[in-house]
Amino acid sequence: MIYLDNAATSFPKAPGVGSAMEYYVNQVGVNINRSVYAPAQEAGLETLCLREKLCSFFCHDDVNRVLLTSGATAALNLAIKGSLKVGDHVLVSSMEHNAVMRPLVQMGIDFDRVPCNQEGFLCMDQIESLIRPNTKLFILCHGSNVCGCIQNAKAVGKICKRHNIFFVLDAAQTAGHIPVDFQALGLSALAIPAHKGLLGPQGIGALLVSKEFSQQLEPLIAGGTGSMSDSEELPPYLPDRFESGTPNLPGIYGWSASMDYVSQTFTQRQEREQELTKLFLSGLCGMRHIRLVGTRKLHRRVGVIALDFKHRDNAEAADFLEQRYGILTRCGLHCAPSAHKTLGTFPQGVVRFSLGHSTTEEEIMQALAGIQALKDRSCSL
Repeated sequence: MIYLDNAATSFPKAPGVGSAMEYYVNQVGVNINRSVYAPAQEAGLETLCLREKLCSFFCHDDVNRVLLTSGATAALNLAIKGSLKVGDHVLVSSMEHNAVMRPLVQMGIDFDRVPCNQEGFLCMDQIESLIRPNTKLFILCHGSNVCGCIQNAKAVGKICKRHNIFFVLDAAQTAGHIPVDFQALGLSALAIPAHKGLLGPQGIGALLVSKEFSQQLEPLIAGGTGSMSDSEELPPYLPDRFESGTPNLPGIYGWSASMDYVSQTFTQRQEREQELTKLFLSGLCGMRHIRLVGTRKLHRRVGVIALDFKHRDNAEAADFLEQRYGILTRCGLHCAPSAHKTLGTFPQGVVRFSLGHSTTEEEIMQALAGIQALKDRSCSL
């Protein structure tokens, strides 16, 4: 098996993730914020350590404003539904994932899509003309889950600051792959999942928020927090106000372990991913039966590579690659129809190859051999 679907979820996970989760389940097993006995204290300390690790890794300034969620989708829903009301206006890029678009549509929020070019990059000169007096948020997919292009978030942050607009960044495809600096990018909120580039378990993520954004953010869920138990009102302080109920403690232990590995190996893994991406893109040169979707510029992309097979159904191509070569990819529209319309791949979609921390040169060459084999129109299962 050659796993090239890391944009969906990383596999294998970072060393130590499974054992950390097993340790919690078998040796700790208790809740936090409800009791003061030793195992509860240990679990509470591990949760605080995770917040500290995320603050350090993403250059955030307050552990109390690291809000743990069930994933990046939940984090984006909190940022969107917790801050907007009908009558507000939002800017998004034309490359957004449904984790952003569906909450906006569900709420009936008025939005404009900032156009992107055929490589997926924002048309920066069109942003300010779309800003209105009631524009409250700019929500941006930092790295495309379809073609891997990286947006110029720093430039967007400057525009948002100039116009007093909150800036929410979806870092699902960049966190753990490239540096994401909360302060330098001028962010109001940063949505991250544990299970992709941060090499942690599924079912946990976080929303990192600025002080200003947190002050106008409303919780989506209310319930027990273990704090202010004499009141039926939610606590006014963070993170408790946004973390009602029992947290995903096995996920917290696993994510904390993955952050140790990710932090220690980040530079090495980033360089390695660029080398592998370069090898993959170079191997595609001269293959006229496919179209590379997105940019060839390594400094403007992550290792998410989208191919449109010209003479074959993309689903058939993906099935061939699995059956004949053991290569696991993802074909289709990737929960991002607007991105595919922007890239000219709607409705047929693409076959997406996404690299990970354990991908090897041999696996890249095998994938290229499989792609080359599909050049023959008569090639079939």
